[in-house]
Amino acid sequence: MDDIPTPINAPRSLKSKAAIAARRAMRDLPHIAPLRDYAATLRAENPGTVPEFDPMDGGTDARLLFLMEKPGPMTDNLAATSKTGSGFISRDNDDPTAEAIFTFMRQAGIARQDTVLWNVVPWWNGTRTITPAELNAGLQQLDALIDLLPKLTTIIAVGRRAAQAKTAVEKHDLAFYASAHPSPINRAARPEVWNAIPGIWTEAAARR
Repeated sequence: MDDIPTPINAPRSLKSKAAIAARRAMRDLPHIAPLRDYAATLRAENPGTVPEFDPMDGGTDARLLFLMEKPGPMTDNLAATSKTGSGFISRDNDDPTAEAIFTFMRQAGIARQDTVLWNVVPWWNGTRTITPAELNAGLQQLDALIDLLPKLTTIIAVGRRAAQAKTAVEKHDLAFYASAHPSPINRAARPEVWNAIPGIWTEAAARR
């Protein structure tokens, strides 16, 4: 991974079209290409937009899988809206949740190359609502993802819906942690839960 550029040092860097283009040019790198192909398979199987894995993260070298709930609009680079997304699931996206993830990762002291970010429901279909059918379909795709992560030791479920993956991944003998989702809603409504997030992530990352 020596050919990856210097890590980004501020949140929301993917608000830049040039930054998005540079990120897209990295999708053939060895640590990300198998995950690129996995996402492409999901796009072919189900309706909705499936974002790319972020090449600036650890990819197949990651030991920590941060499993979020569902992609948001800023992962969608195909939507006909005034604010087009990046096409990546990334802590560098131009939205408050991504900014919080970026900040909490720094607070927790987690090396970016140790991580990979994904969603238990990988398809964005224009709504944040998660139906039981969507959740079940997403859970069925996790085994194939885990098989692509040979160094994985720990899953951190980020959000209540993501935590429902625990039973589905038990057979892989991985450590499993759960935190609240770093959304603006949780920050406003449950500040004590919000403030606990980086501590949980620190504990999860410390496990080897």
